[in-house]
Amino acid sequence: MSYAIFRSGGKQFRAEKGVTLRLPSLPGEAGAKVEFNDVLLGSDGSNVKVGVPTLKGASVTAEIVKQGLGDKIVVFKFKRRKNYAKKQGHRQKFTEVRIHDITLG
Repeated sequence: MSYAIFRSGGKQFRAEKGVTLRLPSLPGEAGAKVEFNDVLLGSDGSNVKVGVPTLKGASVTAEIVKQGLGDKIVVFKFKRRKNYAKKQGHRQKFTEVRIHDITLG
């Protein structure tokens, strides 16, 4: 079983073929292909390759499944005794991708 660790949106994700991942928002419509070249680590099942800091020629190819909004979180600020309170909601955008291919270069 091969896998790769790649970086997208300032975070790291583990990719395996056929797995669906929820990443920070990426440009593109559903059905579009996207390629991640910032691969930090990769394994083909028997040996592990570690990049310094990234693997040369390695890439992870995926297809955008959907664009969406995450669950709502409540942001509540207040200052005691100052008659100040502020309540806000926030929904973070995300992109769901399905991994198609992993090449370790």
